[in-house]
Amino acid sequence: MSREVDLQRVLDGGVVAIIRASSGDQLVDVAEALYSGGIEVIEVTFTVPGVLEILSAVRDRLGEKILLGAGTVLDAESARAAMLAGAEFIVCPTVNVDVIRMCRRYDKLVMPGALTPTEVVSAWEAGADIVKVFPADVGGPGYLKALHGPLPQVKLLPTGGVDLETIGGFFAAGACAVGLGSALVEKQAVADGDMARIRSQAEAYVAAVAAARGAE
Repeated sequence: MSREVDLQRVLDGGVVAIIRASSGDQLVDVAEALYSGGIEVIEVTFTVPGVLEILSAVRDRLGEKILLGAGTVLDAESARAAMLAGAEFIVCPTVNVDVIRMCRRYDKLVMPGALTPTEVVSAWEAGADIVKVFPADVGGPGYLKALHGPLPQVKLLPTGGVDLETIGGFFAAGACAVGLGSALVEKQAVADGDMARIRSQAEAYVAAVAAARGAE
């Protein structure tokens, strides 16, 4: 798929599910449970041991049913390796111009992380498709609204501090979508292999996004 098509898929779904765990065990099942719950955009972070193998395994099982990405990417070499393993989008915790350039070279969606107005604009001008506002819990929806006011052209994706209580506020503040980590993929559920819990959480967040957007 093209970068434009992938971007629209993120915007339509409204959720980027972030899988972060101390072990790669069961993470393919976690991705499948998220998909079963209605979430189609799924990111596996580079902090997970064996992340490239997990990306390949998720791609093999779910194919184009999901939009698969790699997160916590710190350099262009890791970005390229993730692409070769099946990642269709790349997420960084910081504004890394080399990573952005690599993604544009291969027509892959890229979401660098930023917090201050200067960082947000720097990421956007460097070619970011979406700017991940991280950590979003520092300022909450109020801070996102303050960013969105003078920068309405920038697609902002708050990550960190987004949960079922705050998600509506973030969308009202101008979020194009949200990044959901442990609030969605709970550590205990992963440790217990409780895929039913992960699926039900996914369903709850899909409903919350629909409700938030309906209220806009």
